[in-house]
Amino acid sequence: MILSVGVGFGISSFLSLVSVVRSQRSAAFDLAATRSIQRITTPSIARGMNLVSWLGFRPQSLILPALSVLSAALFTNRRDARYLFFAWGASFASFATKLIVKRPRPGGDGIIVIQADLRDSSFPSGHVLHYVVFWGFVAYLLMVRLAPRKWRWLPVAYLSALVVLVGPSRVYLGHHWVTDVLGSYSLGSGLLLTMIGLHRREDRG
Repeated sequence: MILSVGVGFGISSFLSLVSVVRSQRSAAFDLAATRSIQRITTPSIARGMNLVSWLGFRPQSLILPALSVLSAALFTNRRDARYLFFAWGASFASFATKLIVKRPRPGGDGIIVIQADLRDSSFPSGHVLHYVVFWGFVAYLLMVRLAPRKWRWLPVAYLSALVVLVGPSRVYLGHHWVTDVLGSYSLGSGLLLTMIGLHRREDRG
C-alpha cells in the first residue's frame, strides 16, 4: 500500500511538472533558485559537486552500471541482474521526455555554466533519473542481499548520499534548472518504488 501511494505520488508529480515547465510557468522560480544555489562559492563545495556529477557522464555512466549488472549475474542471481538492467534502461524515460519538452539548458544573466559534454535538452535531468533508479536499486539490493548486516551500511549510505546530492550538483554546475531535477526525482522515485515492489513480490513468491 505504501509503495503504491509512493508510485502514484511520484508519477503524478512528474506529470504536473511537465505541464508547468512546458507552459513556462516555472521560469521565474528556476532563475531565482539557481542564482541562490550558485551563490555558494566555497572551493570544497565546488569540488564536491563536480565529483557527485562525475558518475553520470560517459564513459563511467556506461562502464559502472555494466559492471554492476555483470556482478549481480555472477555473485547473486540472474533475476537481480535483470532488474538492474531494466533500472539502467530507465534513463530512456528521460530521453523520451526531453524530445517532447525540448527545454533549453540554463543560461542568461547571473547563471554560471560549467563546461561539460551536454548533448541534449534540459528537462528532465538524466543524471538525477539515472542515480535515483539505478543506484537507488543497487542500494536496495545491497540492503536485502549483503551479509553480514554491518557491511551494508557504508555502501548504502554512500549511494544514498549520491542520490540526494546529484540534484543540487546539477543545478550548482549550471547544467539544469531546479524543476529539471525535481521532475527526475519525482519520476525516478515512482520507477524505483515500482521496481522494488515487483522485486519483493517475486522474492515472496
